[in-house]
Amino acid sequence: MDFSLTEEQTMLQDSVSKFIDNDYDFEKRQSIAESTKGYSEEFWQTFAELGWTSVPFAEDDGGFGGGPLEIMLMMEQFGRGLVVEPFLANIILVGGVLRRLANAEQKEQWLNGIIDGSKQGALAFTEAQGRYTLSDIITTAKADGDNFVLNGSKAVVLNGGRADFLIIPARSSGKQRDEDGITLFIVDAKSAGISRSAYQTVDAHQAAEITLNDVRVPAANILGELGKAYPTIDAVIDEATLAASAEAVGIMQTLLLKTLEYSKSRVQFGVPISSFQALQHRMVDMLMGCEQSKSLLLWATMANADGSTEAKQAISAMKYLIGTTGRKVGQEAVQIHGGMGVSWEMDVAHYFKRLTAIELLFGNADFHLDKYAANI
Repeated sequence: MDFSLTEEQTMLQDSVSKFIDNDYDFEKRQSIAESTKGYSEEFWQTFAELGWTSVPFAEDDGGFGGGPLEIMLMMEQFGRGLVVEPFLANIILVGGVLRRLANAEQKEQWLNGIIDGSKQGALAFTEAQGRYTLSDIITTAKADGDNFVLNGSKAVVLNGGRADFLIIPARSSGKQRDEDGITLFIVDAKSAGISRSAYQTVDAHQAAEITLNDVRVPAANILGELGKAYPTIDAVIDEATLAASAEAVGIMQTLLLKTLEYSKSRVQFGVPISSFQALQHRMVDMLMGCEQSKSLLLWATMANADGSTEAKQAISAMKYLIGTTGRKVGQEAVQIHGGMGVSWEMDVAHYFKRLTAIELLFGNADFHLDKYAANI
């Protein structure tokens, strides 16, 4: 199996890596996370100018024509830098839906703004009662002439508080957990009947609770076919799960390197603590976890890129490993750093917070273990 990168992929990886090293240090990240918007508009425009926001889109849509491999390379670096800009929410989730289902007019109105950085979007795919079951939707969409009327609520909507538009999965027919009968609507975030409660999550990212009360949406704002949206939602969440896992691998590798560096400089009983055999064993376990996660990430990414029948199984295996081994790596990094490992001033604590949030994002370890077994 060929793991070598193309010249374009290498350039993309180097571009993101240099940005993280030169412009996105921990102090800068913290000041951005604590700002009113929770992300840097200047940096988001830089992402667009460098072409990062166009990577997964077809050339006909103004994109780079990249795929899962390119996204993996970028997300690993974003994990290394603890980037809080809404790449996952805008490009992977919203962009993933639009590039699959939007017609030419919808792409002109919505997708172009996502690619050039002028618009912010959010995919409101979760509901409080649904946990990780994507088809568990009770938000309703009732036809009313040339419009649909939406009622319901959405939970933990990534980027939901600052989005210019929302993509709302709603049930136009069928029962609560039926895969058939789900329709996707593009809704202006300022539409009458929408209320949003925005908040910062534990990992310094942004989310919102959204309520829809008799929100009228033109039938022209339906994405794809009426009642046939589930396969698209499922495919987009698979891609997002893989992207978040790549970010987690970048975090794990960074935690390992920071822990090794700290253990060589921290002196106890007159010697560096890296000389203690018990700690050496623990850091070797961290290394093994990182290497195993990286290997599985490569398998899952390549399977997804190739459209393999093993792709879903590989993605669930990857997410399970992030939820178990990733947690172990984070805990070891914090413990070996001692009390400082959980202090606000130490970047290790914030890496661990993001890793913990990713563990629960798009399904926890138990959920994906069951999903993996179902796909065997």
